[in-house]
Amino acid sequence: MYDDHYGLTGRPFQLTPDPRFWFESATHKKAMAYLGYGLSQGEGFIVITGDIGAGKTTLVGHLMATIDRQRLHVVKVVSTQIEADDLLRVVAVGLEIDPAGLVKAQLLIAIERALHAVARSGRRTLLIVDEAQALPVSALEELRMLSNFQAGGHALLQIFLLGQPEFRERLHGSARLEQLRQRVIAVHHLDPMGPHEIEPYMLHRLRVVGWRGQPHFTPDAFAALYRGSEGVPRRLNQLAGRVLLFGAIEHLDVIDGRAVENVIADLAGDTPAPVANDTRREAPMPAAERHEPEPARFAEPIAPAAPSSDIGERLGRLEARLDEQDAALRRILTLLVDWVESDAGRSAALRRGQGG
Repeated sequence: MYDDHYGLTGRPFQLTPDPRFWFESATHKKAMAYLGYGLSQGEGFIVITGDIGAGKTTLVGHLMATIDRQRLHVVKVVSTQIEADDLLRVVAVGLEIDPAGLVKAQLLIAIERALHAVARSGRRTLLIVDEAQALPVSALEELRMLSNFQAGGHALLQIFLLGQPEFRERLHGSARLEQLRQRVIAVHHLDPMGPHEIEPYMLHRLRVVGWRGQPHFTPDAFAALYRGSEGVPRRLNQLAGRVLLFGAIEHLDVIDGRAVENVIADLAGDTPAPVANDTRREAPMPAAERHEPEPARFAEPIAPAAPSSDIGERLGRLEARLDEQDAALRRILTLLVDWVESDAGRSAALRRGQGG
């Protein structure tokens, strides 16, 4: 492993989120500011969106590591297209309620009582819902209803929604979500990192695991890492991990742009290119494999397929040739049988003559 080769105490670019590696890029700094503002309000919805790999889960991990658990009780739900009733049951479990055998009305009463109990202990309840884009409208409406629970004019529940970009579009474009939209107090979209953030991001994660300058990264290596990842943290982690592995295998003390480009080419070979969604034919098989002359490749319309009558004639000729070969094989077998039988007859006659 490259961590042993370079004397590191761990893998700095593992894909599993780890709060130790939190890096406050410009977009993540803004997200934390919005979260801080939202939490200070103590009510409503906070919405954070971002593309796959943008660092939403890392953001939640950092939030969980920094909040005061004596003042905030956190319930986390990862949505996988949970229907409204099932979502209520998941929330109930997070509040230490056994939902077995409870109908919806009983479940809502139990949840409200549990929220009051948390409030009496001097804490507020924060519900974090990840993959919110997968929730049906009915489940989102149920979350809005939960946000109505109050005590002494203060909300008992605050909700933090994480989702991919389509959730933000859905939230702003659906008339059915107008009431929920009015309760959103903070929204932020996580953008990719800029080119100037790649080097500090890389060096920060390397230093967490004891990096002492080996391998050394050249400026063009950081530029290539940005081009290969487009600043998306998860893509950058994947690429950087493979670059370090390549460096360990090749015994590189200096990693430059060429080394990164080699790894990018390898990764491109590992991942099949997406098939274009069009109506063009596939490229013809090379003539050496088809045993047919390869057609000339000009910017001309594709010739129409051979008429069915031509195909029938070709099949007829093939069948005739197979019949001829079968007849020839039968004649050869007949001659062989005749030769064996005549040879056996001569041998028997010779034995009888010797015996007489």
